[in-house]
Amino acid sequence: MSIYADTSVLFSLYVTDANSPRADAWREANPVPLGFNGFHRIELRNALSLAVFQQRLTIAESLAAWQEVQQDLASGLLVAKPDLWGKLVREAESLAEHHTPTIGARSLDVLHVAAALVLGATEFCTFDTRQGKLAMAAGLHLQS
Repeated sequence: MSIYADTSVLFSLYVTDANSPRADAWREANPVPLGFNGFHRIELRNALSLAVFQQRLTIAESLAAWQEVQQDLASGLLVAKPDLWGKLVREAESLAEHHTPTIGARSLDVLHVAAALVLGATEFCTFDTRQGKLAMAAGLHLQS
């Protein structure tokens, strides 16, 4: 079993928010190393910075969360995945063509599901309902 956690889950694991109790319970039930790709890196860094802008986090809290991500990469709790942009774009285009007309998926939803498929995940964890529908339509088993 290979699990893909989207950024909504990762954010709630590293920062305390409304979904953190769910994220922590999910992580405790799924202690396997999680893949961490370039798309995660960009979106998580931006989510932390956006939380600073929105005054939900201080700069120090944002930096501490990112430091924890770095520590988890070093310890193997998160596993850096190779560059996947070319394959990801092709998979995302196919998902968008086949599923967005019926599900209404946003671009980032499509990119996360495409990344999971390209990385060979069989399980998908998200707090985003529409993204979950897309993941299931793409053949992934949904966890929450």
